[in-house]
Amino acid sequence: MQTASRSASRLFAFGAAGVLAALVLSGCATETPSLPPPPPPPLPVLPVPPAAVAPPPVTLSRQVIEQAGAYRIYMRRAAAFSPAFKDGAAVEQTLASAAAYEPKQFLAGAIAYAALVALQEPSFVAGVRTYAVDPDQRRMLAARLVSEPTYAAALPSASAAAGLVVAALNADGVKVRSTGELVKQAAYDVQHQAWSKGDVKDRPARLAAAKVVSAVPISTPEADAQALSQAVAGGDAATAAQVPQTGSGPIAAPFSPIVARGLSLAAVAALGEAGDANTASLQALLDEPGGGFCLNMAKLNLYQCLAVAKPYYEDVFCLGQHILMDTGQCIVKATGDPKPLVAAATAGPAPAAQ
Repeated sequence: MQTASRSASRLFAFGAAGVLAALVLSGCATETPSLPPPPPPPLPVLPVPPAAVAPPPVTLSRQVIEQAGAYRIYMRRAAAFSPAFKDGAAVEQTLASAAAYEPKQFLAGAIAYAALVALQEPSFVAGVRTYAVDPDQRRMLAARLVSEPTYAAALPSASAAAGLVVAALNADGVKVRSTGELVKQAAYDVQHQAWSKGDVKDRPARLAAAKVVSAVPISTPEADAQALSQAVAGGDAATAAQVPQTGSGPIAAPFSPIVARGLSLAAVAALGEAGDANTASLQALLDEPGGGFCLNMAKLNLYQCLAVAKPYYEDVFCLGQHILMDTGQCIVKATGDPKPLVAAATAGPAPAAQ
């Protein structure tokens, strides 16, 4: 009874700031955004003259590939966390690993990974390549896609490529969200073990460490970068690199900003205008102005949760809800999925089991 009272007091002390942050994050998943402009009319597939000079190969900047690799590394790591905690040290180790992503890089990585997925749609790549034969036309189209990502909807088979992207990112988000649900449930189950009710050691340092790892970009190992580089061409190389090649069917435009930017980046790559020499200009496609709001709020809620959490089971709750569930939900929302996951109603730590 005393433990429950202590938790209730901490939840009350969390105050209006925590509730407001939770409501803002909830709004991130439920608010009705302003309607995007209608998609441009489709571009026709151009016939390629028999004597045409071969266009440059499909290519993607090494820096962009590393961004995609960082996203994939985190999502796979997060989806694999176990809810079976044996002691406080295991909780803190998992929390530190799960918190280790920087929102801006993470979102850029999702866009870069979306481009790799879109390149696995043969009809999309083939249709875009018809515009790569003429050098002037190729550069003009690439420039327009960089400055106006929504124009990707006009490209041949854009809906099919968008279907691949939405299916892939959606699957990633749901896996991480599902893992978070198991971890959140563990915050209640683990209270049957005495160690879980002990206070976390050096709580201020634990919170400070979570903020530090949230500002450090993820590095992509060389082997991962090479595998994804091979996947740019699609086919068997993409299968070996485990880049999704099947989706749930075409998705009608307009696309969400993340999907549109991924398609635009893939199209520029298919035009042969996304190599290392183009890295600087491609950054405009990776910077989505409003896309980081949901992830930033998830981080804010995490910090507020950790600020008031005392026993280890409350840290388990912060980990499950505000790192895994909220992050997974943000990715699903970013795809423009018509059935977004339901946002959490609280940003506070887990109450004591009754």
